[in-house]
Amino acid sequence: MSARETALRAGSVLGALFAYGCFGGFLLLIGLQLYRWFENGEWTHIGVNDGMRATLAHLAGADGLTGWRAALAHWIDAPVKWLGLHKVLDVLPASMALFAISVVGNSIFIYTTDRLREEREGVAAPAAEAAVRAE
Repeated sequence: MSARETALRAGSVLGALFAYGCFGGFLLLIGLQLYRWFENGEWTHIGVNDGMRATLAHLAGADGLTGWRAALAHWIDAPVKWLGLHKVLDVLPASMALFAISVVGNSIFIYTTDRLREEREGVAAPAAEAAVRAE
């Protein structure tokens, strides 16, 4: 197995895991919002900033957040720079972002799988032609 084929296989597996993981997160988030809508009669907006806040809270260790994670948490709570990006991430639904990321991951999966198939068919085609000529 060549280094290129190994890299394509690894890209294919990672792309699929990433894509289907994000798609599963998308479905869970939509399910949670639908549950809250059926229960309360109001749609609960969950933005990308909310998802980032929850992720950072999950990643906080015993010492709390340190380094770039602390700076990111501070920016999410009280931005001073990049105000436009903060507004976009606040308004953008996390479910839409997860779905878009899953499409990108699936594209990587499809691209690498197609390249692997082309390599296999490219190697198999001359062997098949030689077998036909030998008959």
